[in-house]
Amino acid sequence: MTVKKILAALVVLVLVWTGIRLLPPRTRERHWTQPTDISHFDRWTRDRQPLISAHRGGPMAGFPENCIATFENSLKLGPCIIECDVRMSRDSVLVLMHDETLDRTTSTTGRVDQKSWQELSEIRLKGPHGALTTFTIPSLNQALDWARDRTVLTLDVKRGIPFDRVIRAIRVQQAERYSIVITYTTDAAKQVYALNKELLISVNIRNMDEWQRMLRSPIPAQNMIAFVGLSQPEPDLYRVLHDQNVWVILGTIGNLDRQAQRRGVSVYQNLFEQGADILATDFVSEVSRAIFD
Repeated sequence: MTVKKILAALVVLVLVWTGIRLLPPRTRERHWTQPTDISHFDRWTRDRQPLISAHRGGPMAGFPENCIATFENSLKLGPCIIECDVRMSRDSVLVLMHDETLDRTTSTTGRVDQKSWQELSEIRLKGPHGALTTFTIPSLNQALDWARDRTVLTLDVKRGIPFDRVIRAIRVQQAERYSIVITYTTDAAKQVYALNKELLISVNIRNMDEWQRMLRSPIPAQNMIAFVGLSQPEPDLYRVLHDQNVWVILGTIGNLDRQAQRRGVSVYQNLFEQGADILATDFVSEVSRAIFD
């Protein structure tokens, strides 16, 4: 090879190397393992990939909360499970809606439980800043059908909605392998476990006392995913949960998300490093940056 050819080859290598190094972090190709069923949580390991729980599906400009198009958008941004809210229509159809009323999130007003499914299915959803979209209210069945082989749904069953109806819908759709039912008390968790022992149950374990209470319940650790609250728990709690192969969700909704907005994604990175496995957030894109940057 001549000197000129050697020099030309070196120049090409330098340009290629420089071009790669100059790419901003968020434009680099990202690769992740997307959980598609609860077997993802069978065993905790120290090198586990951090995950995002998209609160109310991950709404952002143009994408309303509790909307299947929003769920799809969140999955494009990073490794997500999808948290969504379950209510019931006047004619006992389970639908996705956070509030008791339609006023804040839709094109109409009134209580969800005073509308039929036919009426609800025609109502348009608003985005997070109040702009009307073309999207409509989905049923739980539609969400379960969409999620199959795509992601795991964590279902926040709102007050007054019978657990047995939700679990029946899960059973009919054969969705146990990709559904998590959220509970807020030990009694509620025991009720869900009694109804279906295959389900993974989100249980409140914010301190050692609550962990001991759950240990005394009939629910095996293998059926638990632990929600440790909206602030950092004591470090030992992470350790004992991980020793039992229990994955941990920390809610950043509210104060911790606001901290990250002020100080940057390093806030989320620190939370993962300190022991959280999944961050439940209103800012899916920013937490995804924390995982990959």
